Amino acid sequence: MPLIDSFVFVTSILLLLGIVSSKFSARLGMPVLVLFLALGMLAGSEGIGGIDFEDYKITYAIGTVALAIILFDGGLSTSMKTLQQSWLPAGSLATIGVLITAVITGLAAAWILHLPILQGLLLGSIVGSTDAAAVFSVLRAGGVHIRPRLANTLEIESGANDPMAIFLTIGLLEVVTGKMSLGFELLGLFVSQMGIGLAAGLLTGWAAVGITRKINLASSALYPILASAFGMLSFGLAAICGGSGFLSVYLTGIVIGNHRLVQLRNVIPFHNAVAWLAQIVMFIVLGLLSFPSRLLAVVTPGLAIAAILIFVSRPVAVLLSVWWGKFTGKELVFLSWVGLKGAMPITLATFPLMAGIAEADEIFDVVFFVVLVSAVLQGWSLPWIARRLGVAIPLRPKPPVTLELSSLQEVEGDIVDYFVDRDCRASGKLIRDLALPENVVVALIVHEQQIKLPQGSTRIEPGDHVIVVLRPSVRKLVDRLFCRSTDVATDSSQEFLVEFPIRATVTIQEFEQLYDLHLSGPAEMTLAQWIKQRLAPTKPSLGKFVIHDLVSLRITQLTEDGEISQIAICFIPID
Repeated sequence: MPLIDSFVFVTSILLLLGIVSSKFSARLGMPVLVLFLALGMLAGSEGIGGIDFEDYKITYAIGTVALAIILFDGGLSTSMKTLQQSWLPAGSLATIGVLITAVITGLAAAWILHLPILQGLLLGSIVGSTDAAAVFSVLRAGGVHIRPRLANTLEIESGANDPMAIFLTIGLLEVVTGKMSLGFELLGLFVSQMGIGLAAGLLTGWAAVGITRKINLASSALYPILASAFGMLSFGLAAICGGSGFLSVYLTGIVIGNHRLVQLRNVIPFHNAVAWLAQIVMFIVLGLLSFPSRLLAVVTPGLAIAAILIFVSRPVAVLLSVWWGKFTGKELVFLSWVGLKGAMPITLATFPLMAGIAEADEIFDVVFFVVLVSAVLQGWSLPWIARRLGVAIPLRPKPPVTLELSSLQEVEGDIVDYFVDRDCRASGKLIRDLALPENVVVALIVHEQQIKLPQGSTRIEPGDHVIVVLRPSVRKLVDRLFCRSTDVATDSSQEFLVEFPIRATVTIQEFEQLYDLHLSGPAEMTLAQWIKQRLAPTKPSLGKFVIHDLVSLRITQLTEDGEISQIAICFIPID
């Protein structure tokens, strides 16, 4: 059989086994990376597969491309709201936290393994970053969901801490090999890595947005590929200029994902799938690279270093990095426990091997063992820890159906799925009684796995998935109707200085019930009648407005006989 045929056959078998193993991972509550690594180890030279693989350069190349793809996908899925809420604590964890973790773990590793201090710090830097993607897979498999602020912090940290770990690893390698000295040269490397990575990522992202909006491709299938090309361009541009390609590609993903672009709904699922493929390939290759017999030789020191990393380094790093972040004690404990290691440490562990450092083999084996211990111990226990600490919240069911807008031109429209909680403002209301803004349509309701075609007399019940077609400009107002009443009361970041069109025939009762405002009038009176009464004796005219409590109501349309037919409301935020 030709070599290429054998390669295709073996690769397809490994991919199929990797995909199937992810199902077992969900049932066992174990991070999927553990099973992917185990699959690679079984297929390796000391496993039943007998594949002899020990090419660190190829491993580094595969790991680099795979991590770039994974980070780009993570950026696409990171909302601007998430960044605004958690960028400061997440950024502190991703920089100061990684540094503290590296120093404490590195000093301990130097003492345990009898390594020179610099080599010990090198090992600490390699295991300094966390893998939040593995954390979320475990939490979802365990049927729990953590508080939004914790989830946002971990999500951003996972995308931003890899560049710091890479900088520390490369910098210490340069120092160990005598190519650089500690001090200003190392500081200069940090500034160039982060500064160039930041600039390249943002510039490429903005360029991608501008070009995608102007270009008109022949097929919708080309848009996800176009986004991928910009992602890889961002990585390569930063790397060639001496910056962090990983930081750059993550930022480019964030910029693209937070702009309204043609076919964005297709771009994100495509990259989710590609990221999964990259993860499977990367972990299997890393598993092929390991030797179980060598791992047995580092069990004792590996357990000691893993214990220090899990129970000392990460908690101290979290405490010193985000003590000011208004996290509760239990939330800090959870952040400390979520130091799950993933692919990046194993990939970075190939750097000393390629550099030819004398202790490289031992460092690689210890890092591989520490990643396994972290993934198994912390991964299996995360759902239980989240519940015990009270940071878990119920996971809302996914919608059984979805609708999509498909267009090759930019369209000012969104399709939003709302899950109706029992204390949702729209719960129990008839559709005709909802004070919905103009140009908002309830397109579909799914109740207990059954589709209901909405009519004015259709009642919205708890547990329903209500699929709404709307314009982006009124999204905040519709969110207010379908979110829980407690969320409205506690959300101090709402920006309601934008006007929202609403029907003039909406009654005061409907308006007050759904927007939690009091207009001081008869329940059956319409908004048009209420405004006319407030303006008397002045006749209604376009542009006239009434301010009452925390809302402004302005006349935007009149009939031929001077009656109010449409108004715009504007919520006034509390100072």
